[in-house]
Amino acid sequence: MNILSIQSHVAYGHVGNSSAVFPLQRLGVEVWPIHTVQFSNHTGYGAWRGEVFDAAVIGELIEGIAERGRLGACDGVLSGYLGSAGIGEAILQAVERVRAANPGADYCCDPVMGDIGRGLFVRPGIPDFMRDAAVLAADLVTPNQFELELLTGHAIATRADALAACERLHAMGPKVVLVTSLLTDETPDDAIDLMASGPDGRFLLRTPRLDVSLNGAGDAIAALFFLHWKRTGSAAAALQAAGSSIYGLLRRTFEAGSRELLLVEAQEEFVQPSTLFEPHRL
Repeated sequence: MNILSIQSHVAYGHVGNSSAVFPLQRLGVEVWPIHTVQFSNHTGYGAWRGEVFDAAVIGELIEGIAERGRLGACDGVLSGYLGSAGIGEAILQAVERVRAANPGADYCCDPVMGDIGRGLFVRPGIPDFMRDAAVLAADLVTPNQFELELLTGHAIATRADALAACERLHAMGPKVVLVTSLLTDETPDDAIDLMASGPDGRFLLRTPRLDVSLNGAGDAIAALFFLHWKRTGSAAAALQAAGSSIYGLLRRTFEAGSRELLLVEAQEEFVQPSTLFEPHRL
C-alpha cells in the first residue's frame, strides 16, 4: 500500500508527518510524505524555528511524482494541520490528481482546528475551508469532539448528540467518520470514548482515561484508522485496531513521563496492542 501524507513536520518530537509516517511504515505501508512546514519542534513549546512552505511546493512535488509515473500506485491521501487555506486548496488539487490516476484511492481528512479547553488554534479561513471544501471532498474524516461540533453546528452533550452530528457529517459527503476524544454524559470520569460511523454501522470504543495531553496523538490515530479501514473496509475493525494502539502508545508515554510521544519505544503497540479493546455496536 502507498499513502501520500501531506502534513506538517518537526525535526524534534512527533506531530504531523513526524507522528503519522512511522506507524504506517511499521505496519508495512510505503509512505510518500510531503511537508507543509518544517519546524524544529511543535508549537506547544511556545518557541520554535523553521519555515512554512508555500502552497505551490505541494503542486511541484505532486508533479514530480506524476513524472515518475507513480500517481496511479497511490492508494490514498492523508492530510492534517493546514498552515493556510491556500495549502488546503493545493491538497485538494493533489487529491483530484491522485483520484484521476487511481479511482480506487481514498482521501482521509483530519480536520485539525482546535480542541475543548483550547478553542481554535488555526488561522482565520481554515474552519470555513474545512467545512465548505475539505470535508465535502473526503472519504474519511477524523475530527475530535470540538471539531465535530464546529463542522456540523451541532452541540454534543449526549451520545445521541454525537450520533446525530455524525449523520450530519455523512450528509456532507464522507462515508466514514472517526470521532476522537469524545466525552458525553454517558462517559465515566475515568474513561474516554471514540466513535466510528461507516457503512458497516455505528460503533463506540471506550478506553481508560490517562491524565495526559500530548501533541501528535490525533495525527497518529488518523493515520492508523485510515490504514486499518483501507485494509479491512470495516469501521469497527479500524476503530478497534487504531484505538487500542493509541491507548498503548499513550500509556507507555504517560508511564515514562515523556512530553513527546514514544513512537519508537512503543512501536510494538502498532503491530500488536498490549490491550485490545472491544468496540460496541450502537
